[in-house]
Amino acid sequence: MTEIRTPRLLLRPWSDDDLVPLSEINADREVMRWVGDGSVRDLDETAEDIERYDEEWDDEGFGVFAVELLGSGELIGLAGLSVPDALPELMSEVEISWRLGRQFWGQGYASEAAHAVLEFALQDRGLDRVVAVAHISDRASENVIGKLGMTAEREIDHPVFRVPLRVYAIDLTEYQA
Repeated sequence: MTEIRTPRLLLRPWSDDDLVPLSEINADREVMRWVGDGSVRDLDETAEDIERYDEEWDDEGFGVFAVELLGSGELIGLAGLSVPDALPELMSEVEISWRLGRQFWGQGYASEAAHAVLEFALQDRGLDRVVAVAHISDRASENVIGKLGMTAEREIDHPVFRVPLRVYAIDLTEYQA
């Protein structure tokens, strides 16, 4: 698995030491507000998530990175690529996503990590197109998505949770590093 360094972050493979800090992030209701149905995730569910992230790297050649601060080595969240299998109409797409602990919001880390992941997708992995999916009311994610140069394509409803989502996309011809 690849590592990516940005000016302030290291996007890297998952380690056993990441389970507890990620489970603490996943236990925060405000962090999880816009993820799935908004439910928090416990330690076991977080372990399953990390296992799934590792499997996607093996299966797809891309996946979700652990994101840590370069200076301290502290895990601040995740960012990466996945096939949005919970959304059947998008299963032929590759989705970019991120999730950071609340204490790391508002400092540009999400945009920094997401930009690095998008560049990795389009330049390193040779993908022609990447999508992002956000709840209609998730202004913070829409802000990051806008900084990536992605444009809104359509609105859909989550097939299980029945929440309105907006699908954004960018293709290689639109991307400017």
